[in-house]
This record gives sequence, C-alpha cells and structure tokens, in this order.
Amino acid sequence: MPDSSCLIIFLHGIGASGAQLMPLASAWRSRLPQARFAAPDAPMHHAYGHQWFSTEGNPLDPARICAARAAFDTVITDVVERAGFAEAHERIAFVGVSQGAIVALDAVASGRWRVGALVSFAGLLAPQPISPAASKTPVLLVHGESDRTIPSAASSLAAAQLRTAGFSVDLELEPGIGHTVSATGAQKALAFLQQKLG
Repeated sequence: MPDSSCLIIFLHGIGASGAQLMPLASAWRSRLPQARFAAPDAPMHHAYGHQWFSTEGNPLDPARICAARAAFDTVITDVVERAGFAEAHERIAFVGVSQGAIVALDAVASGRWRVGALVSFAGLLAPQPISPAASKTPVLLVHGESDRTIPSAASSLAAAQLRTAGFSVDLELEPGIGHTVSATGAQKALAFLQQKLG
C-alpha cells in the first residue's frame, strides 16, 4: 500500500444501501486519485434497505446506538482489513449521511476509531461522554438549514461538544438545503478530504 493512498468509507442513511453513495465516489475519484472507496451496507435489515440501528420507539436513544457499536465495528473492520488499511487508520476517512453520520460520529467521539478525517452530512452526536482518544481526527459537519428530519442545530451542538473535547471541527450550515447531500456540500467535503488526506 503506497503511503499516499487513503481509504474513504461511505456510511449510508436509514433504508438505503452503500451502492446509493457510490456516485459520490465516482464524482470525487478524479480529484482524489490516490483514494480507494468503500460503501458497505449497514448490518441491520430495514423495510426499504439497511440500517445501522433500529429507530423504533425513541430513534435517538443512546442505548440503541451503543448496542449497534459491535456490529458497526465488525463491518468497518472487515472493510478496512480487506482494503489493506488495518495498520493505517490515519489514512482512513468516514463520510456519513444521516444515520450513517450518527454512527460515524459515535465511532470517533467514543474513541473507538482514530481515523484521519470524518465528514458528517445531516447528522447528530448522540448524548454521550466524548472520549479525547480520537481528538486528533479532524471533523467536518455539513447540514442544511432547512432540514426537517434532523435540525441543523444538531450539528451546531455537535460542533460545540466536540470542540470542548479538543477536536478540530469545521461547521458548514447551508441555507435553503434540506436533509440531503447538496452539490455545494459535496464540494466542501471533497476540499476537506483533499486537505486532510492529500
């Protein structure tokens, strides 16, 4: 594995699949020629696809997210090992969307994954103590101000909490954007990854 290579792991939202995020990889490939891309399916079944944790009842119950950690770690460890990055976590980036962003933020904030960069689109940080163990992981939070699924205030709060714990955090709130990955948001994420992993 060349020292300049990196692995970008996309984490999809609820009811989706990894394949739905691969067009983003295709769009980024020419600008990140050294990158490998992976987009695993979440381990739990959902009526419309896959999910990282169950949302029945209180969808943001921290206990649900904690209970999903082992399955998440198994999926990501398999991706990392197959790509040859088991000894190079600093060359890995998580790019999560919605529920995928929630589990990505949890993975880093809990200190379980000390990766080279984290991008969260329309996510939130579940209520939990934040470990400083992964505080060297730079974080980009991108959130539409017109998001009616997860309010953009969730990313503002996550930014404040992570900064208090010693993380370097960039926060991009996008006027007029809903619960999605916008073209401008994707460009901001690409520039962030080029800077952190280039």
